Amino acid sequence: MISDSVYQLCQETESVSSLLAKKPTAALGDIVHELYGHRPKNLRHSVDESRTASSPEELEMAFQCGRWGPTRPSPLFLQAFADSLKCLEANPLSGMVSPPLMGSHGTIPLTVIAPLADVIRHCSNLIARAEREVFFVTCSWSPSVAQKLIKAALVELSRRAGKRGRRVVVKIMYDKAAPANAINAHQLVKPGTYTSKAVQLPTPEEIPHIDLEVVSLHMLILGTLHAKFCVVDRKIAAVMSNNMEDNANMEMMTHLEGPIVDSIYDTALITWNRSLNPPLPSVDTPVTEGGLPTSGQEPLYLDRGTGRDQDEVTADGLIQAGLAEHTPDDPHFDVDLSGEITRMQACYSEKPNENGLHAANRQLNLAVKRPIGPTGPDVPHGEEMTPYISTSTTYPVPMALVSRPAYGPIDSCNANVPQNEAWLSLIRNARERIFIQTPDLNAAPLISALKDALKRGVQVVYYVCFGYNDAGEIIPGQGGTNDQVAQSLVASLPPNGPERELLYIYNYVGKDQDHPIHQRFGSRACHIKLLIVDNMVGIQGSGNQDTQSWFHSQEINVMVDSREICEKWMQGIERNQNTRDFGRVSADGIWRDAQGNPGPGYMGNPGQLEGLFKGVAGMALKMKGMGGL
Repeated sequence: MISDSVYQLCQETESVSSLLAKKPTAALGDIVHELYGHRPKNLRHSVDESRTASSPEELEMAFQCGRWGPTRPSPLFLQAFADSLKCLEANPLSGMVSPPLMGSHGTIPLTVIAPLADVIRHCSNLIARAEREVFFVTCSWSPSVAQKLIKAALVELSRRAGKRGRRVVVKIMYDKAAPANAINAHQLVKPGTYTSKAVQLPTPEEIPHIDLEVVSLHMLILGTLHAKFCVVDRKIAAVMSNNMEDNANMEMMTHLEGPIVDSIYDTALITWNRSLNPPLPSVDTPVTEGGLPTSGQEPLYLDRGTGRDQDEVTADGLIQAGLAEHTPDDPHFDVDLSGEITRMQACYSEKPNENGLHAANRQLNLAVKRPIGPTGPDVPHGEEMTPYISTSTTYPVPMALVSRPAYGPIDSCNANVPQNEAWLSLIRNARERIFIQTPDLNAAPLISALKDALKRGVQVVYYVCFGYNDAGEIIPGQGGTNDQVAQSLVASLPPNGPERELLYIYNYVGKDQDHPIHQRFGSRACHIKLLIVDNMVGIQGSGNQDTQSWFHSQEINVMVDSREICEKWMQGIERNQNTRDFGRVSADGIWRDAQGNPGPGYMGNPGQLEGLFKGVAGMALKMKGMGGL
């Protein structure tokens, strides 16, 4: 049950962001302490395992704890929100957002399901079009196409700011573990460091009209900053799955507008923790009060309309197939979102002497260290990859931030957080179908919940990446590899029971392939984090379904209550990969080829001692914010 104290927390008129507006030079950590420091904080709080369904009265309390706009949330969404709110009793900021802002509403005019660089192409356009401020948060940062795109966008932003005669404030955060984190997890990064060969952000001389401040965050030992998001002018937010690096990953991003942006902005402030020097221009202009006045001509939020469907997008992309790709060395910034969508689709369109399969292969090989040829069937017209997907609605839909804070100790005690409780609640209350796509799936509470859902007659479908960070996941205590978990899950079900018929496990297959490829080969991998229940409530963000994300990393996830958006997400998921057609594992939980052999790279099922030996390198990667993160 939602306690009276939690209910009152959500009714407060003050939040971290609203108090900062009154004290713009104060340290965010001090503001957090002023608002919530007097409340008890128990990071090892455990919950009642029964987790009974809320009564109508309790659901009404949950309803009153959010600002939902014109649409009443569904019972499934409200139950998950209610279960997430209960975490605030032990820690008011367990969701990394001020409680009054946890439940909100908004729109998602764009969803990106594409290789990593294509996600960052959109971020670079958002940054270049910014007028007053940018807040960019990620996990792993390394020299890469993604890094170069952001650098080019900052240089372009500075040029435009100089032309307008008004400076722009930019804040950037990334994860970095260092001895100094033992004293303060939030470390100010000096220009000499962030312009070094290891980071390669622009020098102050390259961006003379930008006030740039960079902070790294890591809570020793395992408390990684794993959230990945961006807020521009406090009007637009992007929540994404990707790091800033070169790899073969398929990723996912949602572009959000409306009041939910104030919630994500609040999360950015709480994550920053330090004072803002200089302060953010939007500090006293929330979206709900109109936001910053800007001169941009692009319609935002409800003024955008419905957008183009995928057939229209592919037709426009084919007509304009000659449009140049937006790259760091040859940037082509678009004036609005519609132009971005057309340019991106043009890149995926067939070129002379190409068919649909070769077009997909060309694009999927761009940032790959080990390019490969296509093995999949041809891609007919109407089934082309569509990386930029219009998910606009003519009305705002209920949304909630269901996130978690960083937690450093080497234990699994910090489980009672909104992220985990929202996932479990949706699975617990699913009636028809559960869909999950994640790099790794090995968190013990999740596996138990999936078994219970199968027993209730609910279909469970999950897509994972073959071999993703096997070396790290095989360490005892990390949960096991995807192959180990699949074998164990299948073996735990009654041999002749209906549960096995309801379980569908797949390994990711690229759009141009006819088989999964082990992640260690660096050619095709998937890093999407998505859960959809009953085709109507979805959670998208940075959180993996692995032990690290469940118990340690700071994550950001948005829960969306919209059948229309969830159906478009599923259409994009299926259209932009071949997993459903070629990735299903065999009856024993292992993917096998036509001859019955596991895919190259398959590790098998080593014992604990061998797993510990093999896992040392993988854990080193995790500590760098790489590998399974």
